[in-house]
Amino acid sequence: MKRRTKKMTYYGKVLRVDLNKEKWEVEELDEEIVRKYIGGRGIGDYILYNEMEPNTDPLSPDNIMVIASGVLTDTKAPSSSRYMVVTKSPLTGTILTANSGGTWGAALRKAGFDVLVIKGKAKKPVYLWIHDGEVEIRKAKKYWGKMVSEVDDALKSETDEKAHVLQCGIAGEKLSKIAGVMNDKYRAAGRGGAGAVMGSKNLKAIVVRGTQKIEVANPDAMDEAVQETVNALQSHPAGGDLTKSGGALNALGTAVLVNVINGAGILPTRNFQTGQFDEAEDISGETIADDLLKKAVACYKCPIACGRWVEYNEGTWGGKHYEKTEGESLEYETTWAFGAELGINDLDAIARANWICNEYGFDTISAGVTIGFAMEAYEKGLITKDDLGFELKWGDADAMIKTLEMMGKREGFGDTLADGSLAAAKKIGKGAEEYTMQAKGLELPAYDPRGAYGIGLNYATSNRGGAHVNGYTIAAEIAGAPLKADPFDGSADKVGLTILFQNLTAAVDSTGTCLFQTFSAGAEEFAPMVGAVMGWGDFTADEFVKAGERIYALERQFNAREGFGRKDDSLPKRLTTEEMPEGPAKGNKHPLDSMLDMYYEQRGYDGEGHPTKAKLKELGLEA
Repeated sequence: MKRRTKKMTYYGKVLRVDLNKEKWEVEELDEEIVRKYIGGRGIGDYILYNEMEPNTDPLSPDNIMVIASGVLTDTKAPSSSRYMVVTKSPLTGTILTANSGGTWGAALRKAGFDVLVIKGKAKKPVYLWIHDGEVEIRKAKKYWGKMVSEVDDALKSETDEKAHVLQCGIAGEKLSKIAGVMNDKYRAAGRGGAGAVMGSKNLKAIVVRGTQKIEVANPDAMDEAVQETVNALQSHPAGGDLTKSGGALNALGTAVLVNVINGAGILPTRNFQTGQFDEAEDISGETIADDLLKKAVACYKCPIACGRWVEYNEGTWGGKHYEKTEGESLEYETTWAFGAELGINDLDAIARANWICNEYGFDTISAGVTIGFAMEAYEKGLITKDDLGFELKWGDADAMIKTLEMMGKREGFGDTLADGSLAAAKKIGKGAEEYTMQAKGLELPAYDPRGAYGIGLNYATSNRGGAHVNGYTIAAEIAGAPLKADPFDGSADKVGLTILFQNLTAAVDSTGTCLFQTFSAGAEEFAPMVGAVMGWGDFTADEFVKAGERIYALERQFNAREGFGRKDDSLPKRLTTEEMPEGPAKGNKHPLDSMLDMYYEQRGYDGEGHPTKAKLKELGLEA
């Protein structure tokens, strides 16, 4: 069906799609709600919490998927290309907030909408075609079972070559709980299984194209605020070396961190058994630049340009031959997940694993860490060659690629691994859960918390499970941006810093801009931009951070009614009971229990980690 919408306002136009009925309608958000939740992550949280029944099966038609741009998306604000997917995670059972860049988020706003709310399940595969206020629900059966790049090209050919495609990939079609939502071929709202939610709804893709201009309430104030933010990115005394033109992120991409994190002794190696990888230089940002890099690339409107356009060399792994090609690839987390995490230093194989994940639509972190779990399970004798059909040893790139392909096809033991490490461990039994490196079911990223106590607390208390970008204290603990913090400090001060990072991140995620800006820019820069867009001359930095705190607490409320409590704010046993065996963090165990007590107290949460009535009242949330 088709309808034409009216011209968009500053922010708050919602497109609601009912896949059961194959109908849609448009509504406007109240400005009061936008001021409380800003956009993106916050608005997604608000809609999901208020409209979905507790204990909903994440893969049922009753789950709701919210895809939301931010209030700054596609404005003059730097790095303003991002969007959020908010839904209930099939991997963790928690609220899921997954973020992605590229261009798709900005294209959604150009097409006439700020927020999509998707309910129900189509009878047969469909895709949405959204263009300059018009909406069509089209058949997509012919795209089912196709690789991400093929679908992207075909849908542009069918709609508009200048369109941008968001899709679930084959992994999502097959309901893999580690399937991400892919956009612009190479970008992903990767974590927590949002791709499986799309697949469960028979929603193959959302294609957007538009020419609408994003208006702001106070253009002069916006220009001034944007310039202040740009100045911070270029010249901040601590973070500027990372975010400025020609800075570390631009020159070497996020993989600049490989040598840095290895030097700090917290590069998780062989499934977090240690924190240093002897062959780290072989997979570093410097080596990528020398051996594979074709050019730096940027998300839409981003001055940092941390993306890498690389060469995928021809090669044969796991009995399958792969042709030479090019594409966007090799973020730090991915390089680690298929590198040090598995004891692999073959950069071509790591790049190819990244390519495979992009084509199937896998979260690279969860895919790599799940294989790492399987390698340790093999080492411990919990699974055997008879289970797998081949050996699965540390450092074996052939076995890694073969396993990943099996996961994508859900063939053999790959079917067991395709739902993540915790689900696989439960099927294996024999105490295998001890070797899953996850929090709330979400596989941990590339920083061993025994050498960075803030990031460990963040892993444990992250509302979507073990994620780093919900409160990226590594910026302060290791990079010293925007301030320097002692990585081995587990005091109340570090707890407070972690909370501040979490609150600021929740607010920034709601603006539709990139978290990397926070290495140099803070609430003092973001609040004036938000105020200028919406016409809120009195919108302060304190109100911006308070909105982040409100968003975080609302996510806690969602998880609380799903049955989550203190027992779930946890880390793998290895990280709290086994000492780091080597490096600068040698002898350390993460002091989670003591930090968690302080965290709840400072947050205004009760002993179960739930916001108290007094805190809910303070934040203007329903008790």
